[in-house]
Parts: sequence; C-alpha cells; structure tokens
Amino acid sequence: MSSFRSGFSVLPPVVKNLLIINGLCFLAGLVLEMRFDFNLNHAAGLYYPESSLFKPYQLITHVFMHGNFAHLFFNMFSLWMFGNVLENYWGPKRFFIYYFATALGAAALHLGVNAIEIASIKNAIATYTAQPSIDAFAQLIQTDRGLVSNNYVHQFMAEWQAQPNNSQYIQGSFEIADALLQRKLNVPTVGASGAVFGLLLAFGMLFPNTELLLLFLPIPIKAKYFVIGYGALELYQGFANNPTDNVAHFAHLGGMLFGFLLIKYWNKNNRNSFY
Repeated sequence: MSSFRSGFSVLPPVVKNLLIINGLCFLAGLVLEMRFDFNLNHAAGLYYPESSLFKPYQLITHVFMHGNFAHLFFNMFSLWMFGNVLENYWGPKRFFIYYFATALGAAALHLGVNAIEIASIKNAIATYTAQPSIDAFAQLIQTDRGLVSNNYVHQFMAEWQAQPNNSQYIQGSFEIADALLQRKLNVPTVGASGAVFGLLLAFGMLFPNTELLLLFLPIPIKAKYFVIGYGALELYQGFANNPTDNVAHFAHLGGMLFGFLLIKYWNKNNRNSFY
C-alpha cells in the first residue's frame, strides 16, 4: 500500500471531477425534464439485462444519476468526506480504479439478487398460469407487496369473486401477472451509493480507529465499528424487503464486498497496514 502523498489536498483531482460530473448530470436531468419532458434517469439508470430498456452503457452511467437532491447531496458529501482522504493516501490512479471497481461490484451483486427474485417470480407465474384460480391469484400477488396494497388489484379481485365463472377475469389476471414481472424488470437503479459504501469500507479498513462524529448521534464512534454496524444494518434491510423501501441495499453491500476483496488483494503482501 502507498502512503500519503506530499501535501494533503482537500479536493484532490478525481474526487473533484466526480463531484463536478455528478452535479452536472443532476442539473442536466432537471433541465431535460422541465424543457423536453425527457427523464435522464430512465435513460441512464441501470435496468436488469433482460429488460428491453437495458443498455450496456448503463453499467457506468447509472453511477452518475440520482433520484433527488437529498440523494445527490448525501452521496457527494460522503464522497468528499471519505474520498479525499483515500485519494490522498492512494493517489488518483488507484483511487479511480477502486471507485469504479466497487461501483461495478455493487451493480453485479444488485443484479445477481434481482436475478434470483425474477426467477422466483417467473416460477410463481408459471405455476399460476398452469392452474389459474382466485385463490392462486391471491397467493401470486403476495410475491409483490406493492400489488398487495394496490387499489386496482383489490377491486379486480372483488369483482372476480362476484363473478367467479367469468373467464375474462382469468385473462385479466394473466395481464396483472405479466405486469408484476415487468415491474421488476423495468425499474431503473441510480446513484453512486455502491461506490460510496466501498469508500466507507476502505476508510474503515485503512483508518479503523479514527473516531467519527455522526450528525444524528453526536457520540464519537470508531470507523471500524461504524462500518460493521452500517453493513449489518444494510444486510438486515436487504432481507427485510420492505415494500415502501426503494433503496438498493444489496448494491451497497456489493460495494463493500468488492471493496474488501480489492483491498485485501492489494494488501496481500503488507499485512501490517490494517489493525
């Protein structure tokens, strides 16, 4: 591992350029939406590869997209807070490699988890279409908690129960089942959070005993404990699968996982760097 370079820059070149690019992309998205009714997040966000909306370039472009100003602000604040230390420590080249390696690692784990969920949905739909019924349909929509609380779906089921022998409702249920699959395929993922969590992991590994003072909890906590706690929270929330939660928790975990592996690889001949 390299050590701190001569001098310490508060805004080193890679961090500075990432901040600028992310800010410009956010402003471009606002202008395009207001003037041309064009949603840049839908074009540049990352879709599941099976989606008709997927484009290979989205593996990179989604890292520069953000859902709203708060999303952008907290990611960029974290990028500056942890990134400036890491880039000064590693140098621009290694920091650049690490940032985008963790971003791609985050995308890989996120898409991998999506693949498992989509396969499960496909199996459930295939089982349902083989033997459709009101009860089987009610069981099918349980796989998507958003549909469980959807007013249209509730009304559809009530009408079907009132006319159980009307075959039109079976055909309608097939359309809802397909919509269930399309909902999963065609929701874009945006944000630099996966790479930012990779930076957090790196900071915790390189400077484990540095004390952090959290805004929401003004009590000093060592970086290594903060990273472990935050990682555990992300893992819990990922498996909890709250229907109102639109955060890609496994992308965050992917950034941390790939960051850990990359740092261990770089550090394989220098075991005294971490403690």
